[in-house]
This record gives sequence, C-alpha cells and structure tokens, in this order.
Amino acid sequence: MTTKTVDVLLVGAGAMSTTLGMLLKQLDPELKICMVERLDYVAHESSDGWNNAGTGHAAYCELNYTPQKPDGSIDTTKAFNINAAFEVSLQFWSYLVKQNALPSPRQFINPTPHMSFVWGEENVEFLRKRHAALSAHPAFADMEYSEDPAVLREWMPLVMQDRNPADKVAATRVGYGSDVNFGELARAMAKYLGTQPDFDLLLSRIVKDLDKQSDGSWNVVLKNTETGASETINSKFVFLGAGGGALPLLQKSGIEEGAGYGGFPVSGQWLVCKKPEIVERHLAKVYGKAPIGAPPMSVPHLDTRIIDGQRALLFGPFAGFTTKFLKQGSFLDLPLSIRPGNIKPMLSVAMHNMDLTRYLISEVMQSHGSRVEALRNFFPNAKDEDWTLSHAGQRVQIIKKDADKGGKLEFGTEVITAADGSIAALLGASPGASTAVGTMISIVEKCFIKIGGHSDWTARIKEMIPSYGESLNDNPELLKRVRAYTLSTLQLQEQKETLAQVQQADTRQSA
Repeated sequence: MTTKTVDVLLVGAGAMSTTLGMLLKQLDPELKICMVERLDYVAHESSDGWNNAGTGHAAYCELNYTPQKPDGSIDTTKAFNINAAFEVSLQFWSYLVKQNALPSPRQFINPTPHMSFVWGEENVEFLRKRHAALSAHPAFADMEYSEDPAVLREWMPLVMQDRNPADKVAATRVGYGSDVNFGELARAMAKYLGTQPDFDLLLSRIVKDLDKQSDGSWNVVLKNTETGASETINSKFVFLGAGGGALPLLQKSGIEEGAGYGGFPVSGQWLVCKKPEIVERHLAKVYGKAPIGAPPMSVPHLDTRIIDGQRALLFGPFAGFTTKFLKQGSFLDLPLSIRPGNIKPMLSVAMHNMDLTRYLISEVMQSHGSRVEALRNFFPNAKDEDWTLSHAGQRVQIIKKDADKGGKLEFGTEVITAADGSIAALLGASPGASTAVGTMISIVEKCFIKIGGHSDWTARIKEMIPSYGESLNDNPELLKRVRAYTLSTLQLQEQKETLAQVQQADTRQSA
C-alpha cells in the first residue's frame, strides 16, 4: 500500500471538481492537489455532453424556476438567483479564456437562443405574466415576448411549421442564451491542471474508505481497478464531487453534518435527431411546461446541441427510475445507502410522492411512438424514424429531514461541509454545473478563507470574478459591464448570420 500526502483531494473528475481545482490553483499555485476518478476517463458521468441537456441555466427559458403563487403572481426569486449565479460562471470562464487556461470558447460554449413556448389560454396568460415580472428587471430586460405566429415562425420555424392556426400560442426569447458542453469544459480544465506543478490526476480509482485523523486531516483509501492495488492519500481537505456517488462517500465519512440525508435516483432519456435537413432548421433551446406530477427536471424542451463541433437536436427528458446512483453504477447503490438515520425521511418521501412514483412508472412504460407523440407538441411534423433514443446521466435528488413531514424531496443542489472545514460534499442536481463556480466559491469561503484565514484570497477572487462581493441583481451598472465583458469574451453575442441560415433552410424546406 502506497501513501501520498496532499493539501486537497478532489473526488470525481467532473465539472464540479475541476472547477474547484482551477479556483484553488489560481488562488495558490503551490497547493498540492490530487484528483481521483473511478472511471478511466475525465467527465464521463453527469458532465458528459450527452448525459445532460447542455443548457447554460440562466432562467431565461426554464419555467420551473418561476412558479406561480396561489394569488396568481409569479415568484421570480429563484430565477434572479440562478441568473446571477450563471453570470458568475461566465465571468470565471472568461477569465480563464483570457489567461489561455481554457481553449477557444467555441470548443465548450456556443450562443443558442433560449426560448419558452406554451400553448393554451391559461399557459399563455402565465407566460405573459412571467415576461412582465422578469423583463422589468435589467437582468432580463432583453427578453422578448410575442403571441404573433409570424414572429414565432422567425424565432423557431421547426416548432411553428404546420401548427394549427387556431392554437393560442406564445413565446419568450433571449438571443444570447448558451449551449454548454460541460464534459469538454471539465476535460479542458483537467488538461490545464495537468500542466501545473503539484497536481495529480488518478484515474480508475474507487474510494473504499475515509478516515478522519487526530490532526484533522483525512486518510482516503483507494483501490486501483486496473491493478487491484490499494493506495492511501492523506489530505488536509477533501471534496466529494462525485455526482450521484457523493452521497455514499459522504456517508462513509461519518461527519455529523451528513446524517439523515438520503438520495432518490432519477434516470433520463432523450430523443436525438442528427439529420442535417432537420437540424439546420432549428437554432434554439425551447422549453415548455412540465406535465402535472412530473419532477422539475422533466420540463420538456427541444434543444440545439453542439458536441464536438457537430449540431444535433435533442428532445426530452423522459424520466425513469433505477436504483443506480451513477450511469455506470450498481443496482445496489440505493439499498446500500439506507441508514438508520435516513430511513424515516426516505419512507416519508415515498409516502408523500405517490404522484411522482406513478409518473416515473408511466415514463418507463412509454413506447418510442408515444415519446415522439410528445415531441409533436414542439415539432408537429416529427417522424418516428428520424429520432433515436439516448440515455442521459443519473440524477440523485436530495432527501433530507423535515420537521413537519419527517422527510422532504428537493430538486436543487446543496453543499454539506464539516464544521472544521476539512471536508465538503455536493449533493443534488439542477441547475448543477451551470452554477458550479458560485457553488465552489462558497466552499472556498467556508473551508479555506473562513477556516484557514486566507483573507488575501478575496482580492484575488475579485480579479477573476469582477462582481464578487456585490449583487448583480441590485447593481444594474455592474451587471451591464459584466455582461458586456462575458458576452464578448465568450463570443456569445447572437449570430445573425447563423439565424439567417436557419431561416433559409426553412424556406428551402417549405419550397
């Protein structure tokens, strides 16, 4: 058994761990950092291109971020928070591009208009209210709204072609939305980190145990799945950023703060089309409203995806249930995660979420034809043979204790940190990687600046993220400057020539 001593151990080689690694290396190049990954490739689980929707979540199009209150008004709180958090990610990526620590933006992020699309009088009224509530704020001032079929045909010709003219429809649009390949982003960051001194990436390593030492550090026992050898890494700080695999690792740590947490795994599937004559007629991420009983992650959307420079269309997600916590995990993941401290919350969630259970069962039982029929709400002329089924990554939603119900199911993300700042874990899913930078900065603040006394790091963070320490929601001038900087650096300004090409393709198709 070999033993290695480091300052920071990052478990998982996806978007979260690579982001934290990049932040820490920028703040202190002399930190000894080790990243371990259970697979033989970086970012092949939740972060990989086809394992997520690739939406740069800014709340421009995601209707589940703006629920309607009982009085009919729109709750914009989450939308504003997510929008500001995504701006933080854009700033950090822009900084890394300027420093040549990331490649050309086109390799990991592309401008793709974000749209919300609804039909039916009630839904149109909801979208009208949503637009009014959001566009009154500078963060959403560029959001367009229309109920005019002619305008909507310009925005999304594929969606509007041969649609019943009697249908009541409406849409909103933000031209500088984005499609992000989080897998490529993570791999680019891992590649850069690999060029830095005192950084090691260990692939094909499974964490077998975590043991807290008397000096506050952690001994983490690894198994090399290729050789069978055991290794021990001693680290002052451990980050559990292993996606769905983070919960079992948090349980292995035994920290008090992780007690009572459980996980509810939800699988996903997409319909994918790669036919050029169809793909070239759609350039947008078009989100609708989730069906009744569906989890927020199942909001249907028809998306442009750009992976490895190739465009495709994606529709879904179609949810499902499996006991795996990772796409390449084990069916024993869920039963092995049950502990005396989380049995009550998990049973409570099972009792109070029967609608969700029925929904997931119905999703699993769908035929290819029924999935394409759902797609026709967004693309009336969709044909079964043009679309194939692709399996997305696993999402493990958070189950936690609740004073009233005994347990509750949450669909966001949550950071769990030990009181002494020696270990942190990220649980949950959406908006996930889109807000990774802000989430990782919160870990730096709690576990390094506050605990370690690195007060000089705050000025350095401000250099990387100009809005750090200030509220973009409360400072319109700062927002304007920051957004101009990121849209320019990341080349996210709307591409008029590309939109013209889409419209020309639609004209050819119509002819």
